[in-house]
Amino acid sequence: MNDSSRKKSPRAPSMALSEAIEGALRIYSQDRRHPIPVELAAQHLGYKGANNGAAIKALASIRYFGLIGRPQEGQLAVEKEVEDYHFAPQPEQKAQLVRKWLLTPHVFAEVLSKFADGLPSDSALKYDLIQRGFLPDAAEALVGVLKSSVEFAHYYEKQTQNVNSPESAQADSGNAAGGTGEAATEIGVPSPSAGALAVDRIPVRLPGGRRAYLEIPVPFFEADKQRLKSQIDLLLTEEEGD
Repeated sequence: MNDSSRKKSPRAPSMALSEAIEGALRIYSQDRRHPIPVELAAQHLGYKGANNGAAIKALASIRYFGLIGRPQEGQLAVEKEVEDYHFAPQPEQKAQLVRKWLLTPHVFAEVLSKFADGLPSDSALKYDLIQRGFLPDAAEALVGVLKSSVEFAHYYEKQTQNVNSPESAQADSGNAAGGTGEAATEIGVPSPSAGALAVDRIPVRLPGGRRAYLEIPVPFFEADKQRLKSQIDLLLTEEEGD
């Protein structure tokens, strides 16, 4: 057997986020947040036990989204945020958690950071995943899982709403007028207008009592830093040309 035949794809969920949340809630309904044997967790999901491929993949997927943890070897426990989601009185509170869980798998966060304006075609997305080390069959399956999860979280819809929201327009108007920006938050604290978008709004003091604001998405990758720096360099170049 050669090395290529033994190659495995990177770890990633094999079920969509909506299914993973449903599974975590099923476990929670039976044993709340108590640590339980993996075998019992699998049974709560409807499997006879944890010694089959389907059960292993299901439990792994729920873990990759950050919905359950392993307090110790051979045991699983539902995370506190699942309980928060279950009892959250406001839809927006649930939406914030769903968005966080969507970005928990490393590959999801990277892909969504790269395609900030919307996912490409299935073929292009599959190619991107293959470049990230996924085997072709695994990449094709992950395309469906990722797209379904993104749709469930209303990921791009939330981005559009935030950009076009009245709050954003008011903030931009205040900044253009040289206002104090009272709605701005300190570094590292998500701004109120960011809501479920997990955005840090960072004030930058300018001469003459003015301020600029940087909205940094969370997570923020090295490629993002380079792109932001390039954009700032471009603005400086244009100013010098004037």
